[in-house]
Amino acid sequence: MPSDQNYEAAASSAASEVASFDDSHKGFVGKFHHALHTTPALVPLIVLLASIAIFGAALGSKFFSPFALTLILQQVQIVGIVAAAQSLVILTAGIDLSVGAIAVISSVVMGQFTFRYGIPVEIAIICGLIFGTMIGALNGWLVAVMKLPPFIVTLGMWQIVLAANFLYSANETIRSQDIAEQAPMLQLMGAKFNVGGAVFTFGVIFLLLLVLVLSYVLKHTAWGRHVYAVGDDPEAAELSGVDVKRTLISVYALAGLICAFAGWALIGRIGSVSPTSGQLLNIESITAVVIGGISLFGGRGSIVGTFFGALIVGVFTLGLRLMGADAQWTFLLIGLLIIAAVAVDQWIRKVAA
Repeated sequence: MPSDQNYEAAASSAASEVASFDDSHKGFVGKFHHALHTTPALVPLIVLLASIAIFGAALGSKFFSPFALTLILQQVQIVGIVAAAQSLVILTAGIDLSVGAIAVISSVVMGQFTFRYGIPVEIAIICGLIFGTMIGALNGWLVAVMKLPPFIVTLGMWQIVLAANFLYSANETIRSQDIAEQAPMLQLMGAKFNVGGAVFTFGVIFLLLLVLVLSYVLKHTAWGRHVYAVGDDPEAAELSGVDVKRTLISVYALAGLICAFAGWALIGRIGSVSPTSGQLLNIESITAVVIGGISLFGGRGSIVGTFFGALIVGVFTLGLRLMGADAQWTFLLIGLLIIAAVAVDQWIRKVAA
């Protein structure tokens, strides 16, 4: 080795730059994409504000009145509550096709326990809530412990609960007049009150509180972080110490409980206990979730976005109705929104990868 080699001189003349990476968020498009990735509710919020502005400009005060705007909340309250339950499941990269059936059978249990068995209405409501939670927990157990696909499990449970609903109720409806006279508490969620010309129901208030509570829990608690971790990568979550099975069971059980509350709100909305109600809640809840920006692949999205998604559907429904358009235009535009929402989600995931 040469004696005149000067290691210090060589070191001082060496390149001093450190490894760096190109910033993929340069420019407006990159920054906009980064904002969408970090704030999933931004897209449905933009669509919601745009749709309100368009229908407001076209319809004027007929659409922009406090009554009309709160009517949208009343119309989407059931879908919004069920969609919140669906959101929890989809965040874990699953899906629950039984949410609508759980809501309906929970309402039937509340009504039948009150009128068939003479159980006090307060206890009957609690029994309905417990029943919905148990069905959800069973779904979770089959998915988490038995390792069955969520789609197959909840598809089967949907059919089982739907059949049990008709068999148990004998396809009989408990009339709203009888409920109002003998068990008005069953209709509590439908009770209305006015605030400055705006008409609210307790079901709407429950929906708003549910969105706030779930949003906080998912963002600021260990359980919420576990839900996102399981949806993003269950194997990595388990290696990092997350009890994946317990998390999944708790998510499905909580979804069942929320659906049972939706069943109670459904009684208040329609006034009666009907085993044939809520037939489209499955599809409508998934629609709200997808339009709301929650990724069907799990691990990304927010409850607030789902709430915005439900409102978007309500705005289009009411706006087109006030314009006198055919109801089929509502389904057509919502279908386009669903496809666009999935395309945006794919774009966000692709660039973020």
